[in-house]
Amino acid sequence: MARKQTATGYALLAPSLIGIVAFLLLPIAVVLWLSLQQWDLLFPPVFVGFDNWTSVLTDPTFGRSALVSVLFVLLVIPVQTALGLLLATLLSRGLPGSAFLRVIYVIPWMGAPLVLGVVWRWIFSPSDGALNALLGVYVEWLSSPVLALPAVAAVSIWSQVGYVALFFMAGLAAIPTTLLDAARVDGATAWQTFWQVKLPLLRPTMFFVLVTGVIASFQAFDQIYALTPNGGPQGATDVIATRIYDEAFRGAADLGRASVMALLLFVVLVVITLAQQRWFRRRITYDLS
Repeated sequence: MARKQTATGYALLAPSLIGIVAFLLLPIAVVLWLSLQQWDLLFPPVFVGFDNWTSVLTDPTFGRSALVSVLFVLLVIPVQTALGLLLATLLSRGLPGSAFLRVIYVIPWMGAPLVLGVVWRWIFSPSDGALNALLGVYVEWLSSPVLALPAVAAVSIWSQVGYVALFFMAGLAAIPTTLLDAARVDGATAWQTFWQVKLPLLRPTMFFVLVTGVIASFQAFDQIYALTPNGGPQGATDVIATRIYDEAFRGAADLGRASVMALLLFVVLVVITLAQQRWFRRRITYDLS
């Protein structure tokens, strides 16, 4: 009887297990294999051992791309999270027009990143762009090594802030009104209620938003490539994702080096996610059941 139940359980899990193996474990295994090969998509792969790893880890271009990715994440995540929380707090008050604004804020997130990048590239155009025309100045937003990365980060924040606000709104809606009423009865101000009651109860939502936001920012490619092809001015926007694309499909077309970069990015994201999980686990939690 127990064996039959076990077999039934595995049979029910089979569709999901097949998907995990085919679309997660198998691709990782292929990338691991490619990281030990030299392959340009034209001739058969050649086994080179750990030469690709040594080459990538000692490549200053990859180091620069890693630094650019870190700077991009540091520009995007704090502003994106703070603005998303602010918008969620304002929209949760139920003011007139809130429902319409919720839809407006989420539309950029639902749009195709590549298309949005092309549109924003026109907006940032120094000669006939909408932004310079509106400000009445001539600024080369995407051609300046100083301004290119902040401009790209601003577009990423604009497209993702509605997504962040959506989840914070769900978290705020889940907070029992009895706790908020008790805080008001105790004489807490609006700021004290937010800081001492709402924000601690938003920690699970904050954890989800930060984890998904960091992963998405490190993997950002479409908008960055549309806004600043070829890594931007002096490599100012050459993040790891664009570096992987260039290594795999442009220039020498070396899938082995590109696979090593992809694996290193994967390891970094796993480490950051585990660190965030450990940090939030050590914070105070509340049982509202």
